[in-house]
Amino acid sequence: MAISFYKYQGTGNDFVMVDNRKRNFPAEDEALVKHLCDRRKGIGADGLILLQDHPDYDFEMVYYNADGRVGSMCGNGARCTVRFARQLGVIEDVACFLAADGEHQANVERDLIQLKMNDVKSVERIGEDYYLNTGSPHYVRFVEGVEALDVYAEGRAIRYNERFKEVGTNVNFVQRLSDSEIYVRTYERGVEDETLSCGTGVTACALVAGLQGMQSPVNVKVLGGELQVAFEQVEDGSFKYIYLIGPAKQVFSGTVPLQQV
Repeated sequence: MAISFYKYQGTGNDFVMVDNRKRNFPAEDEALVKHLCDRRKGIGADGLILLQDHPDYDFEMVYYNADGRVGSMCGNGARCTVRFARQLGVIEDVACFLAADGEHQANVERDLIQLKMNDVKSVERIGEDYYLNTGSPHYVRFVEGVEALDVYAEGRAIRYNERFKEVGTNVNFVQRLSDSEIYVRTYERGVEDETLSCGTGVTACALVAGLQGMQSPVNVKVLGGELQVAFEQVEDGSFKYIYLIGPAKQVFSGTVPLQQV
């Protein structure tokens, strides 16, 4: 038996995409998912995504981290899944789909995917830093000289500290570049390393920038390209009408024989 797959990337955050509408992918096999995401022995990706039928939505997105375990919401992965769904003919230019954190809507506009994120009702302060959930948990720290930062070491120290070591958190380091732009680097749990981009992390950082007075939309530079986050801030400090906007592209496709796993 062979698995057909498609490789997608959104600002360098890359995914193995599988059309699982026939439910023939062995999703319970963590070792298989981990193998497919391995960059030396498998296809190589930050995560694996199954596109599945759902009776109440255009499709369901099921996301797995590179460690083989089921993950929480993945913003860049969701944008790639929308592009994948359009390629398969599941949708045209508008999508309403189910992800780990509930319902999402998205629009396809040429090279860009506009993804509506869920409302964020609260942001916690931890000293000078911030902690919030944008579908996945994110720790946000503003720094200077983010390009020179050892994101792996500093991110790992926070991810495995006493508070977060059991469940884990993604860790973002942010530098303000101008009145409308930030630069974000992210250590991702599940990958356990820095990735070129993290959609839910970029969203979290833009919202925190909004708390600090930056107006929507916020332009975001990441190692893998550029994204934009639009939002409406409520007087109580919560956020609604949050959109993650950026490109999502197919890289290649192929098949992998299961007997090699």
